[in-house]
Amino acid sequence: MSKKKGAADRPDVIAEIRGGDTEQAMEGEHEIDTSSLEQAVFWRDTYQEILTMEESVMARVVELMAAQSATSRREVEQSNVPVIAAQVERFRSRLGYWQTRLQQLDGASNHDGARNHDGARKHNGAAQRKDS
Repeated sequence: MSKKKGAADRPDVIAEIRGGDTEQAMEGEHEIDTSSLEQAVFWRDTYQEILTMEESVMARVVELMAAQSATSRREVEQSNVPVIAAQVERFRSRLGYWQTRLQQLDGASNHDGARNHDGARKHNGAAQRKDS
């Protein structure tokens, strides 16, 4: 017989708290105010990638809900949707922090291979759109 875990030990509760905290950085994430251009580009791209995925997850959940019974749909609206929405908000907020940092650093450096704040790759003074 297993012992019941306290709420603070449950992975689902930890994820819910973490997901709803827009100030919660990812493991290994650099301090925004002291980050280099390369670090800011990395974290901006990372948050953009995750945000895109979470928005796709939300769209798929909404699509699947349309085929569910009213009872099932209500449960998903109360349990799944708020968690995904909190994650979307967290990643959108963190992305905004890194986009702001890139704007701060934009004039400070013009490294080859760095992306400017609109996602274009800078190379020899010319901007090329990234493929993904």
